[in-house]
Amino acid sequence: MVKTVKVGLGEKSYDILIGYPLDEIGRMLKKYTKGIKSLIVTNPTIAEYYLETVERSLQEAGFQVFVARVPDGEEHKSQDEANRLYTKCVDYRLERESIIVGLGGGVIGDLAGYVAATFMRGLPIVQVPTTFLAQVDSSVGGKVAVNLPEGKNLVGSFYQPFLVYIDFAVLKTLPVEEMEAGMAEVIKYGIILDKKFFEYLEEKIGKLRELDLEVLERVVARCCKFKAGVVEKDEREKGLRSILNFGHTLGHALEALTDYKKYKHGEAVAIGMVGACRIAQEMGMFKKETRDRIEHLIEKAGLPGRIGVKLSVDDIIQVLSLDKKVRAGKVRFVLPERMGKVVVRNDVPEDIVRSVVTGLME
Repeated sequence: MVKTVKVGLGEKSYDILIGYPLDEIGRMLKKYTKGIKSLIVTNPTIAEYYLETVERSLQEAGFQVFVARVPDGEEHKSQDEANRLYTKCVDYRLERESIIVGLGGGVIGDLAGYVAATFMRGLPIVQVPTTFLAQVDSSVGGKVAVNLPEGKNLVGSFYQPFLVYIDFAVLKTLPVEEMEAGMAEVIKYGIILDKKFFEYLEEKIGKLRELDLEVLERVVARCCKFKAGVVEKDEREKGLRSILNFGHTLGHALEALTDYKKYKHGEAVAIGMVGACRIAQEMGMFKKETRDRIEHLIEKAGLPGRIGVKLSVDDIIQVLSLDKKVRAGKVRFVLPERMGKVVVRNDVPEDIVRSVVTGLME
């Protein structure tokens, strides 16, 4: 069953096509554009499984297709890699109506989107997410970026996609740990926006891990609608959209301190969510029994709830201070008040942060 979720942003509005097969992407894309040239940005792993299908579909629909392969790994979401892609855009004579297709997970989506946003001041980007995390979260909303050695996503922009195209079949070739990593963002939506959705996940998390199609369709569509609803109200993260960073403040610090090699993004976010819940409890604003439910669901999803690697608490505090969400020198945490309701706080005492981080390493 296919669904279309619309993201209403005036002239920047776009559709999220959910449940459509990859071999129809060319035909569907032709309904949206008169452009002829397309550049598929992907990585070797995804290319092995899906590049031929997407390339053939685009060619059969009349597109001239070019391909750029980016090495696997978060460390390649860099300005150096973006510069290499700019050169390819020039070599292939891409024009303003040419389309960049991001075929991959969050790294490819961010990098391809960043290049699309900046080359010739903007080319259409079609996001084709191939990981669960990208399907439920990162492909929607227009955040594009590259990393610096000092931190994650420090150089980037808000640049909405032209189209998001989701095929569930790609998840069948996904390693188990990649599927689990996407669960963190799914659980996040229940905690920050909808306690009934959290309860649904408590009941269906096993089915979701088994890729039950009915559960998968419902979860992906629901997450896309959650994200779309927030982005429509606050595209550029001036207020409400900040709640989507739940778990990401500590999560990004852990990723940076381990050179993006120890944790997948979703795993780091899961630890960050546990940390945020514990901070909220320590501040007297969140019940322990609700925190326990969250930690239990995170565990059932196959995600870590502890840091699990030796890091310096001082180093973690230092990296937190460089977070792009810092305002007036104060680290901002998204903290839960109750299931389905979070707030942004910049008054978290450092001693509580230190205590919670220390506890997560025990």
